[in-house]
Amino acid sequence: MAHNQPIRGNTHASGGAEIPDKLYFRIGEVARLCEVPAYVLRFWESEFPQLKPNKGGTGQRLYRRRDVEMALRVKSLLYDEGYTIPGARQVLKSEFKQKEPQLALIPGAATDARKLQGLRRELQAIAALLAQPIGKSDDNASQMPSRTKAVPMRSPRTSAPRTDSPLFKPTSN
Repeated sequence: MAHNQPIRGNTHASGGAEIPDKLYFRIGEVARLCEVPAYVLRFWESEFPQLKPNKGGTGQRLYRRRDVEMALRVKSLLYDEGYTIPGARQVLKSEFKQKEPQLALIPGAATDARKLQGLRRELQAIAALLAQPIGKSDDNASQMPSRTKAVPMRSPRTSAPRTDSPLFKPTSN
């Protein structure tokens, strides 16, 4: 069968297979690119959190280019480099961490990080205050303004109803 033949082209960084220039790939296409059965890709999705294709309206998996590259990387780790699944998961996790920019290496990021940490502490303190029950009394409660104010009761009106109103109908007795 011709459709089961692997798709091969010029080798580059994606692990040996040339990935066509498309937005989305179906699982069969990715299986041919990776030279593994589709059920293996579905298994890898359950084992590697980095491999998460979108699902279309019909529930069919739609892989993006980065998903295909990730599948090729997983295949390389498992088949070529001999990693176990937990070992490959750890390698991918460490590679992902290395790709994230380190705050200390970005100019001015240290002060920004301190500001963000200060803001976070303030927000956590506010959240803790808001989480307290209203009637709870503690040291902070005496410093906080009262949430309820005493409103003086007004006495009811004692005047007689207006007789000049068009709605007034005198009763005849």
